[in-house]
Amino acid sequence: MKSLPFRLGNLLPGFSIMDRYIIGETLPPFLFGVGAFSSIGIAVGIVFELVRQMTNANISFEIAFQVFLLQLPYYISLSFPMAMLLGTLIAYSRLSSDSELVALRSCGVSLTRIVRPALMFGLIITLITFTFDQVVVPESLYQAEQLFNRAVRSQDAILFQRNTLYPEIGRLQQGDEVREDTLVRLFYAESFNREEERMYGVIVLDRSEPTLDRLIFAESATWNPSSNVWDFFGVKSYAIAPDGSYVNIAKFDQHRYPLPRAPLDLAQDRDYPQMNLAQALARLEILKQSGREDQVRRLQIRIQQRFAIPFACIAFAIVGSALGTTPQRTSASRGFGISVLVIFGYYLLMSVGDALGLSHIIPPWFAAWLPTIVAITAGLLLLARSSRLR
Repeated sequence: MKSLPFRLGNLLPGFSIMDRYIIGETLPPFLFGVGAFSSIGIAVGIVFELVRQMTNANISFEIAFQVFLLQLPYYISLSFPMAMLLGTLIAYSRLSSDSELVALRSCGVSLTRIVRPALMFGLIITLITFTFDQVVVPESLYQAEQLFNRAVRSQDAILFQRNTLYPEIGRLQQGDEVREDTLVRLFYAESFNREEERMYGVIVLDRSEPTLDRLIFAESATWNPSSNVWDFFGVKSYAIAPDGSYVNIAKFDQHRYPLPRAPLDLAQDRDYPQMNLAQALARLEILKQSGREDQVRRLQIRIQQRFAIPFACIAFAIVGSALGTTPQRTSASRGFGISVLVIFGYYLLMSVGDALGLSHIIPPWFAAWLPTIVAITAGLLLLARSSRLR
């Protein structure tokens, strides 16, 4: 065997010579795949939009370039599983066409052992993808959106979030009657100042007291993290009896009210790709409290995909190595074409899983993992077929 590319043995202590050699063969086409697939995503997802905005909205080249750099990690992260497929397919195809796999099999090395380096490399890339997707991607996408919005919108549009509405669904007791899954509180704010973290034009309908409902109007409100309550300012509070009459009316310059923090989190809303796993789980709890079942189910699927998509690196490592062990040589261009077809099928299955999961036909976890499970199953079947052919 030829010398290891890039002296990879120095980077993989504890790996056998065969493992390091095969991973070394996989690394160059993998890096090529990262560059190629990232470039496609960047061209479609970033460049066209930025060029259009530079023309129509007159944003500067400097701002456009900063937005480009901040969005770049997202497309690099998406490219890792695709590049894994391309890397293993081309590497194992070359080993097969040069009869190196035949030599290994004649020495008694099983196909499972030959494929093991691909799985090891796939596991490493899975961990890198998951970490990159949690640490780098969400914040960079959020900063890109903020920077872009500042360039094309007014400052007021950036600072103020309009019409925050948070319904709290739960168990309600009124008199002797107890009702489940009904409205307990309704929180509304006309606007939210992101810089001050202050709500304006606040209205709260509170039905949690057994004998009366309470209606609260406040000029503004802020969250008090030390006491875990809301500080309302310029307050008018109405207590409403069951017959609809006003029991009492109270006015306060400042009043503390024990509401959950959820309306603040809701006002600070981020798109799903801009949230890491901890933020997504926190948002899930808010949605569960609000009783928005469709949004809860959608977010449950997206959270599971945070694990399933990085794990696709291992699935594609199995598929790529299985396709590559067939006795024919696959060029970079042909391997790229096969990879595109397999990836298209993967994302088609992802769309099918989404539709089935949102329709309550299959559970959210299975909807998210469906394409990865299918890819692993297909790869194992291809490996079994390759093993029988040799």
